[in-house]
Amino acid sequence: MATQVKRVTINDIRAMKQTGEKITVLTAYDYSTAKIIDNCNIPIILVGDSLGMVVLGYENALPVTMDIMIHHCKAVVRGATHALIVGDMPFMTYHVSVEDALRNAARFIQEAGVQAVKLEGGVVVEEKIKRIVDCGIPVMGHIGMTPQSINQFGGHLVQGKKLETAQKLMDDAKAVEQAGAFSVVLECIPLRLAALITQNINIPTISIGAGPACDGQVLVTNDMLGLSDFSPKHSKQYAKLTDIMTQAVNAYRDDVKAGVFPTKENSFIIDNDVLEQVKAKLH
Repeated sequence: MATQVKRVTINDIRAMKQTGEKITVLTAYDYSTAKIIDNCNIPIILVGDSLGMVVLGYENALPVTMDIMIHHCKAVVRGATHALIVGDMPFMTYHVSVEDALRNAARFIQEAGVQAVKLEGGVVVEEKIKRIVDCGIPVMGHIGMTPQSINQFGGHLVQGKKLETAQKLMDDAKAVEQAGAFSVVLECIPLRLAALITQNINIPTISIGAGPACDGQVLVTNDMLGLSDFSPKHSKQYAKLTDIMTQAVNAYRDDVKAGVFPTKENSFIIDNDVLEQVKAKLH
């Protein structure tokens, strides 16, 4: 009998903060990528609404819908049997009312099969986080440069450089913690402020452009693999798959044009007598 793989839980993630073990998080949007990431023992896979840009080609994440997210989450769940999978609640799926937030969070759990959801915002979504958690659905928070508010921010800008905004981020982090979230993403926040937040809340902080002092780090996998159009300052390219894929596609095109692919080794054989009988019926 095959050994049942134990899936990472929110308790495992909380324990990592207590023991000082750094938490690695990557995004995935499809079965194959999720399977590779899962086999590398990454404890959290985020199905981010960043798929709007890196998979679907939108200018930002705002056009991404619940149906799109659920479609991609299902694929990731099929590919990853070990990691804790977090579904990113898209724009305006939890903003209008607590009822909307509960209904859509439940869809992620029931239809997509993820283990947790992620909401952007701090104090303003505190009650919604609390109600979702009270219903038994784990929540990851997200504060700082929240991409769904890109039009309000005027672009992808670092948050928390001034006293008022720095204090707001500290208040947001504490609100997310008090609401019952099991972790919180800090995006594009000055590293010393992120360190202060990390020291003053008991839930793990996950940095994306918030420096090394956070309890963990998350990267968009397409950025990390060199598949995106550009490399953000907060990211690091560990490979340049665009170059490798371009070389492979060019080589394939050239082989087909030159008639060197496919060969007999890439083809299937039919018995001569069968072929001769087919030929005979042509006359």
